[in-house]
Amino acid sequence: MIKQMKKLLSVLFLALLFASCKKDSNPNQKLNLNITGLEDLGANYRYEGWLLVGGNPLSTGTFSVDATGKLSATSFDVDITKLANATDFILTIEPYPDANPAPTATHILAGSFSGSSANISISDAKALGNNFASASGKYVLATPSNGNNNNEKSGLWFINLSSGSPAAGLNLPTLPAGWKYEGWAVIGSTPVTTGRFTSVTGSDNAAPFSGTMPVPPFPGEDFIINAPAGLTFPTDLSGGKAVISIEPDPDNSAAPFLLKPLVGNIPASSADHITYTMANNTSSLPGGSVTR
Repeated sequence: MIKQMKKLLSVLFLALLFASCKKDSNPNQKLNLNITGLEDLGANYRYEGWLLVGGNPLSTGTFSVDATGKLSATSFDVDITKLANATDFILTIEPYPDANPAPTATHILAGSFSGSSANISISDAKALGNNFASASGKYVLATPSNGNNNNEKSGLWFINLSSGSPAAGLNLPTLPAGWKYEGWAVIGSTPVTTGRFTSVTGSDNAAPFSGTMPVPPFPGEDFIINAPAGLTFPTDLSGGKAVISIEPDPDNSAAPFLLKPLVGNIPASSADHITYTMANNTSSLPGGSVTR
């Protein structure tokens, strides 16, 4: 009887041990993100991570970022085999909610795995493909759409007049799909768009504030009509800023995005039709690493 009891207890012990091991076994492994420099995308967009496994994208999950740059989640469960076989990590900007299971073209960070980690940046070929360190820009204050000698310091044009004739004022790399450039005049503390563009030698996509006369075929804007709330047009841009940003396409916000490769402080004692130089502003770009 005692032998049978011992045998039964042994069987029960082994069964419990097996069940415990089976319960604790996890086919997933943690993917951990260490990313800085991202910003809040608002209520209608999220960041989403992707692994490239055999050349195919596999979502690792979405997260948001608060006003301080803190990620809502930094650790994600991923199938252990697929994580081990992943070659790259890509971070995209996605609409929220999102009915499309595929990634958008708006890749902001990417990097290839080397062992258990991957350094991710905007300069990776699977992101924007450039760190914009060579970007440069010039601009003038003028209002061609309002005629000569009329409120000339109320217009901002990304033009170089150093030679005496209008030439492209911006030196910017071609952006991949999912991104566009946008010009801005910061008036007081309010950024006002000068329009979105993909080419530095053509007009931008809109002229909501300009007058009716012809303007040069370069990005820029006259601030003559339709002033946004809190502003009055015409104005004087002296003491403000000229900014070039890189915007998601489609855009998540009416405000400038975090990628601002060029910024120019407009002199307080500025003069119209004088070429001013913008500063390269790429010292603090988003980036980081992922580990598996």
